[in-house]
Amino acid sequence: MNHFIDLWPVPSGELRSILNNAKSRKAARKGAPRGTVDKDAPLAGRTLAMIFEKNSTRTRVSFDMAIRQLGGSSLVLNSGDTQLGRGESVEDTAKVLSRYVDAVMIRANRHDDVEMFAKAATVPVINGLTEKSHPCQIMADLQTLEEAGLELKGSRIAWIGDGNNVAASFIHAAPKFGFSLSVATPPGYDPQRQDVERARAEQGRIDLFRDPVKAVAGADVVVADTFVSMGDKDAARRLRDLAPFKVSEDLMRHANGKAMFLHCLPAHRGEEVDADVIDGPRSLVFDEAENRLHAQKAILEWCLRS
Repeated sequence: MNHFIDLWPVPSGELRSILNNAKSRKAARKGAPRGTVDKDAPLAGRTLAMIFEKNSTRTRVSFDMAIRQLGGSSLVLNSGDTQLGRGESVEDTAKVLSRYVDAVMIRANRHDDVEMFAKAATVPVINGLTEKSHPCQIMADLQTLEEAGLELKGSRIAWIGDGNNVAASFIHAAPKFGFSLSVATPPGYDPQRQDVERARAEQGRIDLFRDPVKAVAGADVVVADTFVSMGDKDAARRLRDLAPFKVSEDLMRHANGKAMFLHCLPAHRGEEVDADVIDGPRSLVFDEAENRLHAQKAILEWCLRS
């Protein structure tokens, strides 16, 4: 059974095949109405359950459209719609849903819950976001960069801001795809040490900085994310601490002259990024958002292949 909870357990060759499939499926649909099913309909008759403990725009719509375009169907469960909201165990919920559907995508408050769910489930489980990682987002990001002409192996990506769940998945991806990653964070916002150590142990180059200028020096890609995420209770402090890490045009000038900008959205212009960067010619954020659909189609197909 193929769960997609983190990038770590998935071999590099399998991740490469997922990316290649995402690009092929996207190209094959060019010009087709978005509601039409792919000609081969590889997941006809399959049903995906989507559990949301956190609100979502891109994850919800992209996964819903992904399973439809592959020929299957979906059902959406908010946390209040299930017995999870009344204290039923994660394991019991996993065992029950496994009797009804072919796969489960969870956007969860706790990474540990997703791991427990996967251990108890008898169908594939996909991590749609937790506080520790966001692997589906990174697959879409890497697809976007390759489509824009970047050779991932040997490239340099700079992460600026909070060492959060998306930063963690970039760290996970670095040794898998052969790019180096520079991460600039203020004290108290560092990425998880175990992620950095594991990536380095797997021959990934991860450089940590306090100075965003040093982090972006020569970078091919600059990545930012919101300074205040869902569930954060300390917005004022986070905005104050992270303010020097805003991605501005001035900061982008220290990167490669053709450096691209990514942001997983939602964005807050004037906080983590200036409008002239995210809305400028080097920004790929809306290609990135679109590719959530295509990358997730490939992930679903990988999870549910016979």
